[in-house]
Amino acid sequence: MLPETKLIAFDTSAAHCAAALLLGDRIVTRVDEMAKGQAEHLMPMLQDMLTAEGLGWRDLDGLGVGTGPGNFTGIRIAVSAARGLALGLGKPAIGVNGFEARAFGAGYPVTALIPAPRDQCYLQDFDAAGAAGKPVLVPRSSAVLSHPAAPEKSADMLIGAVARITAAQLDRPAPRPAPLYVRNADAAPPRDSAPVILP
Repeated sequence: MLPETKLIAFDTSAAHCAAALLLGDRIVTRVDEMAKGQAEHLMPMLQDMLTAEGLGWRDLDGLGVGTGPGNFTGIRIAVSAARGLALGLGKPAIGVNGFEARAFGAGYPVTALIPAPRDQCYLQDFDAAGAAGKPVLVPRSSAVLSHPAAPEKSADMLIGAVARITAAQLDRPAPRPAPLYVRNADAAPPRDSAPVILP
């Protein structure tokens, strides 16, 4: 990471809009709690953070985005915004999943856990070299940890971790950010056959 790296990271995979503006060694975070409305709230929130620091979008070196797991719609909101901004600005966008953010700074080996609906949790192991295993969804009451659990982190700490992980990866080639889905969507295609369109 360059000493004067400037980047913004954001996440809408939970019931909030979370963002972190990394300015060299300084980081500014903001978490706005909300159950819905993230799509309308995200871009003005990010603009407010940049304006407060006297910055414009083109002053940034890159973008970081939380890729889940979490709320399906929320994940798509943030990932779509990151892809669009990266394309429009010609800047790199780095996807960082929630397991990586929770394991950041914890030391390896470690197991990262993320709360999930219906008394379940998402779980991913990181071995002593930091390599990640396959993420799984398990009942919270029967979750078996292979390694010590990563410490609990607030939303501010998690979005700060996304920003710092992004900064460390800015100079490496990376694929476009993509959502991380560990479970299937609750919505299902309709069972009725499609209507026949008459000529």
